[in-house]
Amino acid sequence: MAGILEKLRGGNSPGDIEDYLTTLGLDQDDMLEEHADMWVKPLSLEDVIDVETISSELRKGNVVILNIQPLFKKNSIKLRQAVSEIKGTVQSINGDIARLTEDKLLLTPSGVKVSKQ
Repeated sequence: MAGILEKLRGGNSPGDIEDYLTTLGLDQDDMLEEHADMWVKPLSLEDVIDVETISSELRKGNVVILNIQPLFKKNSIKLRQAVSEIKGTVQSINGDIARLTEDKLLLTPSGVKVSKQ
């Protein structure tokens, strides 16, 4: 945490900012060591079978940023089926779903809503 604060307090030159942005996400061991009530998890939808993993994460109370591009490239019919199943899960747990980009969806657990303005 101190490293992040030091970087934020550091100079504002474009090189400093670029270096900081490049190093974001390199600490992979934080999930193993820190406790959190909720995680934001990036997941990819490779096949319909991945729906169970995604649904499980939502039921655990985690936010999912879902990359749908892999399944879209393989089979758009399966993608439609998978997204329909995910939407059903989101509705059943009173979560929310929103499209972030062409290839990414934001899925939220119970009690978390997305402003769609």
